[in-house]
Amino acid sequence: MDFDFSLILTAVTLLAAVICLADKLFFKQHKSPKQLAQYEGKEYKEHIIIEYAYSFFPVLAIVWVLRSFLFEPFTIPSGSMLPTLEVGDYILVNKYTYGLRLPVVGTEILAMNKPQRGEVMVFKFPPKPSMNFIKRVVGLPGDKIKFKNDTLYINGQAVQRELIKQEPAVQPWEQYFREVLGSHIHLTRQEVGSYPAGKEWSITVPEGHYFMMGDNRDNSNDSRFWGPVPEANIVGRAVYVWTHKEPGFNLPSFHRNGAIN
Repeated sequence: MDFDFSLILTAVTLLAAVICLADKLFFKQHKSPKQLAQYEGKEYKEHIIIEYAYSFFPVLAIVWVLRSFLFEPFTIPSGSMLPTLEVGDYILVNKYTYGLRLPVVGTEILAMNKPQRGEVMVFKFPPKPSMNFIKRVVGLPGDKIKFKNDTLYINGQAVQRELIKQEPAVQPWEQYFREVLGSHIHLTRQEVGSYPAGKEWSITVPEGHYFMMGDNRDNSNDSRFWGPVPEANIVGRAVYVWTHKEPGFNLPSFHRNGAIN
């Protein structure tokens, strides 16, 4: 969605910091408990804006640091990552695995690990960077990705996968595969006959970019349609499902808790 909580949190935290600093330097209204003791028997009241700034700034600063540089919560809004992630999953995204980045602008300030094939990554949607997307890393910089005869190839090697079930039992239209990408083993979903017969495509991933695909292969708006994701758009690695909530008036549940493969 377009709601940029990181931008709002950064702005509010900065505003509270500026108000506290201005009071320290100029207004000097905020008093410590020791200073307030000197007003015993007298009424002393600081401006409500300054009072709120001092009250909320420590909490805002802690939340800002946690969300900007450590872990940020996200909600799964669509079924493009089925069966790995379901609509209503609440996940944690590791913000430092792929390097520390400044909040809002995304500039890398400390390089660390690079995304690896098979990892689930959150990134800014290239056609509309105000939106966050989540997909699986399929192609690394320089990789040659090809799809032919209903098979995905990476650098000339067919991606290893195994059909594990089809649904329903009579005239099945839904297929689930166990797929291996790098060191990651995960499930993918496909719909029988949904992809045009004989459809072929190929791409060489540019340097500094990553080719992303959803696990729900026939229902995913991904790099097959709008191209690879530039490194500057990386938000972080999805690592854990911490709760799940069905749409509507339903309580959260924890039956899907666990690490994201």
